[in-house]
Amino acid sequence: MPTKPYGLNELREMFLKFFETKGHLRLPSFSLIPQNDASLLLINSGMAPMKPFFTGEQEPPRHRVTTCQKCIRTGDIENIGHTARHGTYFEMLGNFSFGDYFKTEAIHWAWEFLTSPEWVGLDPNRLYPSVFAGNETTPADDEAFRIWNEEIGIPADHIFKFGKEDNFWEHGSGPCGPCSEIYYDRGEQWGCGKPGCTVGCDCDRYIEVWNVVFSQFDNDGENHYTELKQKNIDTGMGLERLACVCQDVASLFDVDTVMNITNKVSEITHAHYGETAAKDVSLRVITDHIRSATFMICDGVLPSNEGRGYVLRRLLRRAARHGKLLGVNDPFLYEVCDTVIHENEGHYPELRERQDYITKVIRTEEENFARTIDGG
Repeated sequence: MPTKPYGLNELREMFLKFFETKGHLRLPSFSLIPQNDASLLLINSGMAPMKPFFTGEQEPPRHRVTTCQKCIRTGDIENIGHTARHGTYFEMLGNFSFGDYFKTEAIHWAWEFLTSPEWVGLDPNRLYPSVFAGNETTPADDEAFRIWNEEIGIPADHIFKFGKEDNFWEHGSGPCGPCSEIYYDRGEQWGCGKPGCTVGCDCDRYIEVWNVVFSQFDNDGENHYTELKQKNIDTGMGLERLACVCQDVASLFDVDTVMNITNKVSEITHAHYGETAAKDVSLRVITDHIRSATFMICDGVLPSNEGRGYVLRRLLRRAARHGKLLGVNDPFLYEVCDTVIHENEGHYPELRERQDYITKVIRTEEENFARTIDGG
């Protein structure tokens, strides 16, 4: 456990302040709607809105930047509510270097933030870094291993070497590189009990809390790698995931701000956590999807039958269907908006400014969906 069980909103502010002390410019979250990037429907990572800074096409406002970025990912939508880790909306904490510092600083600062009593204060003996093991096209990241081992003082048997799937970040052609992740051991009670359960196991014992990408190569699209002139740092850490560790709770749905939204859903539906597995799934789906929808509408997405509008429509209708499974046939999602906004307005004041609009869009979509079902 950390020195104290920090709330999600506290952790967000703490991370941004920490990197401001390291000379980073704090930028607000970019919109969920990508700007000048046809490759994405919705922003899905902290670095996605800053691609031009990484490639050198555009000059960044500063060569050290920190953000907390709103993200939407719907590739695992069928898993929502069934697992501890999957959510369509999440926030990604990031510190970025565009041709400024590199591996040494990135690793030292990650360790300082996570373990220093002044900051998060996690037990260093429960943390396990991983590095890229190398393969036939790309060398092993011996430099990162050395920094962890010799400078941070992590014993060699506590540093794990994984392959490309786990410890190399790339997306087609362009800037890419090895990455170093930090896993937190939550304890035996979260494990699978299988012999040999260790870092990299699929169970919930060892949870990845930090991923720093060392963007040092250019991939020509045919797996030929050349060194980049401008080496970059792209760090991502899921805010909800860090809060899970700090609050010692089972899943992202049990984190303070998210659970407050579920409590509101329970108040409306009269279904409560822990009654049945099926009700728990429905409560989680509704909670997750209404978080996503509120932020998407705030950023200008409207329900439609194509593109990002279809993603929003699908989320709202899935949530409404799970409401029906809990016995609620009238529109109710719009009533949960106020709680979503209350839990997040400290960092995202635009939510409160646009509350009436967001509520109206959700209620209209719910009413239209109800008419469609009645007509069917």
